[in-house]
Amino acid sequence: MSEALYALALLACPVGMGAMMWFMMRGSKSSPAQVKPTEEAELAKLRAEVDQLRAGQRDVSGEPSTPQSRATF
Repeated sequence: MSEALYALALLACPVGMGAMMWFMMRGSKSSPAQVKPTEEAELAKLRAEVDQLRAGQRDVSGEPSTPQSRATF
């Protein structure tokens, strides 16, 4: 009887992990590659805002705003 409890204890972790993975995979039906039209519009708006901010930063500093120009060596 005690040997059965040891075997059950040894199998509890892998079986539980497999069950968790199965439930997590079942829950994600949509793929991340599919973008909704409202998300596309918001993404375009945010990209335009980033471009405006970068242009404003270039105007103030007088130099291009690139990661290489901001790096300190």
